[in-house]
Amino acid sequence: MTEKKQPRWRWGFNRYIVLVLLIVSAIAAGRYAPIQPHFQVPAELLSTEPLFTIPFLNVPVFLSNTLTAILFVDLILFLIAGIVYFSTRSGKLMTRGITGAIEGFLEALYNLTQTNAGKWTKTIFPFFATFMLVVFVANAMELIPGVDSIGLFEAHHIEDPAACNLDKLGQVGATEIVGVSGATECSAGVVPFVRVVSTDLNFTIALAIISVVSTQIIGVRALGLNYFTKFFNTRTLFNKPFLGAIDFFVGIIELLSEFIKILSFSFRLFGNVLVGTILLFVFGSLLPVFVPSGILIFNFLVGIIQAFVFGLLTMIFMSLATVSHHPEEAGEHH
Repeated sequence: MTEKKQPRWRWGFNRYIVLVLLIVSAIAAGRYAPIQPHFQVPAELLSTEPLFTIPFLNVPVFLSNTLTAILFVDLILFLIAGIVYFSTRSGKLMTRGITGAIEGFLEALYNLTQTNAGKWTKTIFPFFATFMLVVFVANAMELIPGVDSIGLFEAHHIEDPAACNLDKLGQVGATEIVGVSGATECSAGVVPFVRVVSTDLNFTIALAIISVVSTQIIGVRALGLNYFTKFFNTRTLFNKPFLGAIDFFVGIIELLSEFIKILSFSFRLFGNVLVGTILLFVFGSLLPVFVPSGILIFNFLVGIIQAFVFGLLTMIFMSLATVSHHPEEAGEHH
């Protein structure tokens, strides 16, 4: 039986498509100069009026471009869950396509969790998988056309004279105008409708807090109130003063480490994704042809790594929280 060969003209034709797109991109970049990149850490607001006010706290909530991003992340995850659900309900013994890929991915995560968590696998695995999927989809949104690039054009995007008076620093790029009040303003900027939500520190801190608090809850479920002796160990403080004092201060350090985990989780994810986004903006304005594609691939790989690291560390910390620090209690809870 002869093997069917793929026609050569197809690959040659695809090369021509790429070549034409590169030429068109080069012409467009030369004819329409890109706006000089501007990035700010706080999310940009898309609404001047608050959407609603949080009851009792009286805190207004505005529509921001990172809020729209997290809504898109939720929508994508619900679509994936729906596809997998209806595919498994069809009665097919073997899943294919995206359903098979997700099934294999989740099975690998489950086996990894089982290796570390033992009988607590069914409790810890949903957290591991959820954190990893949410962070991965949030990071991968940079690949969707229009994210961080399509939005509201503002002729006076920045109104800080110190930030826009670039001639004094010998820099070139932003056009300066004098407003009605006589203040110097930058002339142009785009507020994107959707911005990668991992570049918002509020999102990463919220995920970190959920991760750390969930770890404490699982620890209490596994060990009961004895879990808190991990932080306040006074068992040997009086009968063995020297060793007891060491154990007590070690517990205080353990308590402080839980707060440090919040900073570590949030700033690691925030910093890596933010740097990738800034690289994309800078190289996209300096070399707008072909180079941004390489930066996007780099950001995609970084996003995968950061999602896995966030989920894996959460799983490991949760597994450690179920293990007693006192050998005499091990038989009571395991």
